[in-house]
Amino acid sequence: MSVVVAYKYAFNPQDASVGADGQIDWSRAKPAVSEYDPVAIGLARTIAGDGEVVGVSVGTAAVASSMAKKNAISKGLDRALVVADDASAEWNATKVASALAGLVRRVDDVEVVLAGDSSIDEGARIVPAILAGHLGWPCFQDVLGVQKTADGVTVIQAVTGGTRTIDITGPAVLAATSDAVEVKAASMKDILAAGKKPLEEATADEVGVSDAAVTVTDRSRPAPQARKNDIRSSADAAGLAGELRAAGIL
Repeated sequence: MSVVVAYKYAFNPQDASVGADGQIDWSRAKPAVSEYDPVAIGLARTIAGDGEVVGVSVGTAAVASSMAKKNAISKGLDRALVVADDASAEWNATKVASALAGLVRRVDDVEVVLAGDSSIDEGARIVPAILAGHLGWPCFQDVLGVQKTADGVTVIQAVTGGTRTIDITGPAVLAATSDAVEVKAASMKDILAAGKKPLEEATADEVGVSDAAVTVTDRSRPAPQARKNDIRSSADAAGLAGELRAAGIL
């Protein structure tokens, strides 16, 4: 059995800065594997057994660089398959997910595809579901744990008010919570070993990319809202709380 992990190599927004004009300066930001993805890799390792854990990723040419390869594989992957195309910087989630699906199809005997809780740069949490749609598989998010069974896997999923346990007998896409497993930092030995493991590149034509298009016609900043300057004394705290609840703020 092979377990596939979809990961993203992207700039960390925490390293970016916003100027007075509202423009984002990425000049000091460095690309890295999204911080949620090592959780998915760690979860994949717990269920792969003697099988391999394969990483798949779509990104610019940087995703196939030696640095990106070591960064990703050192976290527990056996090998990686990537689409390294600078044009992907302009792709929408549907196109990215379709390319990821094409990469998954190049891996033999896949039973589970894992992803992190969200990507570090966009955080939309929609790619796993679209990826599952392209594969024709079910998708489960907020996965707290996965156990291998004789017929497939058992998933523990967080839901409102608690958890639920799901027995899955076919292939599925799972998005792990950020605390599904404890992640350990890669050692120098892991990083050096990662440099010797394979990373295969595929072109967009080879994996097949959806032609779904999204055109952004305009962008604007939120209109400033005038402050009410409604100042109350501490004696009126209960009344203020009631007004805020009535307004839907609390």
